[in-house]
Amino acid sequence: MSATSFPLRVLNLATQGANIAGTMLIVGLVVMICTDVLGRNLFGAPLPGVPEMVSLSIVAIVFLQVPQALKAGRLTQSDAVITTLRQKSPRTANLLEIVFELLGFLVIATIIYAHWPMLMKAITRHEFVGAVGNFTMPTWPAKLMILIGAVLLALQFVARIVMRLSKGTPE
Repeated sequence: MSATSFPLRVLNLATQGANIAGTMLIVGLVVMICTDVLGRNLFGAPLPGVPEMVSLSIVAIVFLQVPQALKAGRLTQSDAVITTLRQKSPRTANLLEIVFELLGFLVIATIIYAHWPMLMKAITRHEFVGAVGNFTMPTWPAKLMILIGAVLLALQFVARIVMRLSKGTPE
């Protein structure tokens, strides 16, 4: 898969879009929290539902932004061993990176497999957070964002593996 292949360009655009959506959620949370604090302190009227929206949004933000972190090579890792190994035996280091990326894919695939029924249940049962009469919010949008981010992350792992197998290193 070359760096300019159409599927990779589409994946990278989708990954960037998810990252931007995550950033917009962060901006929205900052505005909402500031409004809540001002309303609480200046007018004695907090913004309803802020804790619920924050708790749902944080996990969604992580899942929306982690595929871009992987694509850019910015995932936190201890690389002392792999850096030393890369200097002594680049092929072995590449193989070890493929094993790590395959394990990452398997973990994310397991999360996707486990998360799908939770998303379907949230949609069919109309699950929500909050208190009826005060504030309620459906949980399925956040769960959908988690699923989208997980699928993009799994696909980024696959793209890295394919690139390593074809030319030795991802982008």
